[in-house]
Amino acid sequence: MEEKKSFQMPHTYIIIFGVILLAALLTVFVPLGKYNTKEITYIQNGVEKARVVLDPSSFEYVLDENGEKVTKVAPLFGTEDFGGQGILNYVFEGMTVGDKWGTAVGIIAFILVIGGAFGIVLRTGAIESGIARVIVLTKGNDIILIPILMVMFSLGGAIFGMSEETIPFVMMLVPMFIAMGYDSIVAIMTCYVATQVGFATSWQNPFSLAVAQGIAGIPVMSGAWFRIPMWMIFTTVAIIFTVRYAMKIKKNPTLSVAYKSDEFYRQEFAKKGNELPPFTLGHKLVILTVAACIVWTIWGVVSQGYYIPEIASQFFVMGLVSGIIGVVFKLNGMKLNDIPVSFDRGAADLLGAAMCVGMAQGIIIVLGGTDPTQGTVLNTILHAISEAMQGLPSVLSAWLMYIFQSVFNFFVVSGSGQAALTMPVMAPLADLVGVERQVAVVAFQLGDGFTNFIVPTSGVLLGALAAAKLDWGVWAKFQIKFQAVLFTMATATMVIGVLIGLS
Repeated sequence: MEEKKSFQMPHTYIIIFGVILLAALLTVFVPLGKYNTKEITYIQNGVEKARVVLDPSSFEYVLDENGEKVTKVAPLFGTEDFGGQGILNYVFEGMTVGDKWGTAVGIIAFILVIGGAFGIVLRTGAIESGIARVIVLTKGNDIILIPILMVMFSLGGAIFGMSEETIPFVMMLVPMFIAMGYDSIVAIMTCYVATQVGFATSWQNPFSLAVAQGIAGIPVMSGAWFRIPMWMIFTTVAIIFTVRYAMKIKKNPTLSVAYKSDEFYRQEFAKKGNELPPFTLGHKLVILTVAACIVWTIWGVVSQGYYIPEIASQFFVMGLVSGIIGVVFKLNGMKLNDIPVSFDRGAADLLGAAMCVGMAQGIIIVLGGTDPTQGTVLNTILHAISEAMQGLPSVLSAWLMYIFQSVFNFFVVSGSGQAALTMPVMAPLADLVGVERQVAVVAFQLGDGFTNFIVPTSGVLLGALAAAKLDWGVWAKFQIKFQAVLFTMATATMVIGVLIGLS
């Protein structure tokens, strides 16, 4: 009897390439549009900040000498009039976009350095030994770790916009939860997803909420009376969802969608048998080094404004110090050459995720970029959506703002970048459709934050999945259920925001 073939989710590279082709198709039919820009100022933590944003009333189509709307069809290969960039060189061009502060180049470098640093830490065996001690200490009550950690990570996302920093935590938590009888899905939900729930429902996130409110012209950090309960409710639901799933997997591990990919860790644990690995002074020093790095990073982000370059450097120091400790104490028989070899292997484990970051940027390149002053397809789409929302009932308009922000996040994953592009349009649109601007900001928050769990264009998500050795398709198969829960709750939140006149 012939065995029934099951559907296999396409590889992330294939999905991104499909979106590249869709973007190229849009360039055939959608004319180019552009905006003028203006500088706005707002007060954040008593400090005046300035930002250049687009002027929503200045939109105009790019016209040729005959007054006809211009389309710029993306070529297969870069041509001079298309900035030297085309459909089939999206990988290279995407990977070379931006600078060390973000976009592609900075995030790619960050992912590789983090991977290399933790490759050294893992080579020492300290994480493995520490996990064994945690399992012994919890004595069957390990399920309590999930809500405790999720609240902590959610607070990190809400208070200081924790996001990229989750990748190293995933590297530590995945083997721990698998050793406890759960799976890598539980680890990612506990760490990465919890931070994004906090990020999306924050009352003071400086990287997205503060920027969005400043652009919208409403008091920065206002509306906390609504957002704090919102954070509590969404975080509680995320915890309940995760704990229920974790209990199901603990009872029957084969029900996990990640059962096959987690086999690597199970085999590693099986090799060790039931005997506890040694937990020597050297192992303790490595664990202390990792803990010190985490404290150092939190301090730097919160009080010094550290971002990608500084955080990457901090974790590189952590890896280097851990390697030296490993050599001095001969942990796992480490020698000096094992430090660079382990760094190389750790970076290689996250190479696929780094490549995806560049490929995803290729989508924006094909659409013409995110510069509002240049003629692009993205500008035209933004204008068309705002025009279509006018004249609709206020509740429907607010909900459509949330839908729009969710879809737009597929193309512009950066929270502050999305705020700079969409909020100058959405804020005055809110006035026209009878929706408070604070509600428009909530739509931005929820749309931007929750889709970070699943869009294959998010470099942080792909980095977290690569750290867990989990394919995006497998993750999406699980995550779609949670997305449905969040979508329903977010819809209710938007309706409530309109009905109570949130301001």
